[in-house]
Amino acid sequence: MSMNDFAVLSTGRKMPLVGLGTWKSEPGQVKQAVIWALQSGYRHIDCAPIYGNEPEIGEAFQEMMGPEKGIRREDVFVTSKLWNTKHHPDDVEPCSPKNLSYIVVVLNLNEFNSAVECKREQRNSSVASIKPTVLQVESHPYLAQVELLAHCRDRSLVMTAYSPLGSPDRAWKHPEEPVLLEEPAIAALAKKYNKTPAQIIIRWQTQRGVVTIPKSITESRIKENIQVFDFTLEPEEMNQVTAVHRGWRYIVPTITVDGKSVPRDAAHPHYPFNDPY
Repeated sequence: MSMNDFAVLSTGRKMPLVGLGTWKSEPGQVKQAVIWALQSGYRHIDCAPIYGNEPEIGEAFQEMMGPEKGIRREDVFVTSKLWNTKHHPDDVEPCSPKNLSYIVVVLNLNEFNSAVECKREQRNSSVASIKPTVLQVESHPYLAQVELLAHCRDRSLVMTAYSPLGSPDRAWKHPEEPVLLEEPAIAALAKKYNKTPAQIIIRWQTQRGVVTIPKSITESRIKENIQVFDFTLEPEEMNQVTAVHRGWRYIVPTITVDGKSVPRDAAHPHYPFNDPY
């Protein structure tokens, strides 16, 4: 990766624009996925203790990194997350397995609170001695997050997009939901550039300066997802991708009430999903 493939945090640290997401990557699969990613040029791995697979990620690091292995630990950017019950300083270090060596960015994140992070960040930025540097939210062409991205830029925050391809392998996928990877405007650009729809989406995000963490456990897709720095979308093509926005969220926590699936916490006074971003 070249230096143009990084976002620069307010701290001065460089964060690779494309990382490997590991949510839903099962133990027994994630180690090999991380090895393939590192071999393919990835230098950013996104993980979390709640995913239950960090020990295997650490094993992959130990296997791939070292003085005679060509990859230094300090060259790999690792993002992890603290569950809301683990914010006390005494709880932070035990949340991360020792074999991850060290974490570069730690996010306070859970399903509900990830959606209200922009409000919390604005409050924190005015009083915190250590200010937030990264905001990780769901973002893809169906949820372009244009206003939120502007909010982040105004506050020197880097935005990271999780589920950037629509998380089509999630367990609660609805048969009638829109399929992002089949969107005609994206498919047309994929044909023009001889790329996959996923590569067009990832390129769109990187050109916006958004860090993107697509998940895969398939070697060919892991390689494809980082092969997005050899072409550039024209300004009008960037606008075409942004224009498919429909305010659609794939990752909305739900519960069953009277036999129906409804949004969880919708009655909460701080429920965030009715806000513009």
